Amino acid sequence: MDALYADFVPFVTKEPCIIKLNDFFLSKNKKSALIPTVVIDEKNQQFLIEIFAKEEKTTIRLYPGTDPEKTDGVKTSLGCMARIIQKTFPDMMISKTNIGEFIL
Repeated sequence: MDALYADFVPFVTKEPCIIKLNDFFLSKNKKSALIPTVVIDEKNQQFLIEIFAKEEKTTIRLYPGTDPEKTDGVKTSLGCMARIIQKTFPDMMISKTNIGEFIL
């Protein structure tokens, strides 16, 4: 998580919709992080993406405390975060996902 935190640069795209990954908040134990996210597609939604890191597995999900409508834009924002992690850790493999078509 330290490497991901150090490499994080706020991300903005306008295609296929507006997606902003604004910041990266690392937990004190450095095993989880929250990324404030804005998606503007059919709706304007603000929510948090949560990342959990374990020895052999990392999970990316919508933070349960925020409950955006699961539009294609919201799913694409999770895919964007997965790509950012893949750039930092090129050997990472996606083993299980329900948003495969949104990880471009």
